Amino acid sequence: MSIVVEHLEKRFGSRTVLRDFSLQVNGPLVIMGPSGCGKTTLLRILMGLESPDEGTVTGVERVGAVFQENRLCPQLTAAGNIVLTGGDPQNAEAELRALGFGDKDLALPSVRLSGGQKRRAALLRALLCPQAGTLLLDEPFTGMDAELVAQAAGTIRRLAGERDTVLVTHDENAAALLGWPVVQMHPYQDS
Repeated sequence: MSIVVEHLEKRFGSRTVLRDFSLQVNGPLVIMGPSGCGKTTLLRILMGLESPDEGTVTGVERVGAVFQENRLCPQLTAAGNIVLTGGDPQNAEAELRALGFGDKDLALPSVRLSGGQKRRAALLRALLCPQAGTLLLDEPFTGMDAELVAQAAGTIRRLAGERDTVLVTHDENAAALLGWPVVQMHPYQDS
């Protein structure tokens, strides 16, 4: 099933963020654009966290999400956070190791992990959610160096598969590594 966004409009007070925005998602894609053009607002509407002022959204299945904040349970390990969505503990640990976690890192509560480690745990939590038919990933490469971005991009490609996925990033290199179609968003300008 594909996600269909038709004639979306979203205002915050007198400021229009999205105006007559339409998009069809058939598998994975990347959205890029300058800050303030509505990328995160679009994801929040797709997640059901914001309501559009006008327009419709159809086809969003159960969502696996990466927010701009990591939103991890601080007392749980990285793997513990991942299995909250129903993932397999051994698979979670194996995927974390593939993204650079060692034995000591795996034993730490997430509150004691570095920013990049927290980001990787949040990313894998979404990707490994067995019920997620739709993936919505907001700046998933935050806090990662170039080598980790390359590894994470490969992991995202592999684990997202053909699911409807909307990944928002400012990182042109990451978008190129993913090899997915790119949609450019532009700020709405009052005329």
